[in-house]
Parts: sequence; C-alpha cells; structure tokens
Amino acid sequence: MSFGRLERAPGSQPMGEINMTPLIDVMLVLLVIFMITAPLMTSSLKLDLPRSDAAGPSESPRFLAVAITPEGELFLGEEKLTPDAFDVRVADASRQTPDIEVQLRADRRTPYGQVAELIGRVQKAGLNRIAFVTEAPTGAATAPAAPR
Repeated sequence: MSFGRLERAPGSQPMGEINMTPLIDVMLVLLVIFMITAPLMTSSLKLDLPRSDAAGPSESPRFLAVAITPEGELFLGEEKLTPDAFDVRVADASRQTPDIEVQLRADRRTPYGQVAELIGRVQKAGLNRIAFVTEAPTGAATAPAAPR
C-alpha cells in the first residue's frame, strides 16, 4: 500500500505580466511601413515639369529644392515664401553651405522671364550650382547622370 500526501500541489497560476512581444512586433512593422512610405510623400507641390531624356537625376546628397509656379509663387522645399523671405532664406543657406546645389523645378507653363528672375535671385545669394529638374519621357529609360 502506498501512502501519498494529503496536500495538493498548487496548480498553474495566471500570468500577472503583459506579454510585450506582440506589441513590439506591431511597432516594428509600423516603423518599416512608415520608413517605406515617407519618401513617397515628400513632394506635395504639383508642377507640370517639362520632359527631357538628356540627363538623369543628380546624385548630390545635399541640395536646396527651389520651385516656381506659373503664377510666380516661390517655394523653398515645400514652403511657400514671399520674394523677400525667399531671398533671406536662400542667402542663409548659401552662408551655411556655399557649395550646395540648387535643384530648380519650374512648371512648363511658367514664363521664361520668371525662371530667369529666379535664377538671378539664387545667383545673387551666391549659389551657382543650379540643376533643372525634369521628368523623363513616358516609356523611355532613364539615362545615367552625366559625369561632372
């Protein structure tokens, strides 16, 4: 005859801690999604850029994005500025980084005189490296950037 204990062993207790692993997994997935989609949403300024297959995009890591609309509105990046504020901001950028490249985006309906005036404003601030941003023609392969 075997004798056993009369005491019962305690059963498994409910876990009193939050399992963080699923929460961290969801956070990392959202982080990856935002990292992928953020660069796609950088340009909200809608311009009808001219088409050209002459050169590909510049590989310049630092640049100053400048845009002009057919109505003559000036943009520095995505920020609309008055002509005086534009001149001050471009001059500040020129003082901070004198060799920065200016990437000029102009709608194809913008009069040539307004584009020339904008180039003059940028050059007056001391920036001489100006690149014209265009769209590649539909169906054409993008040409590699021309060596400098």
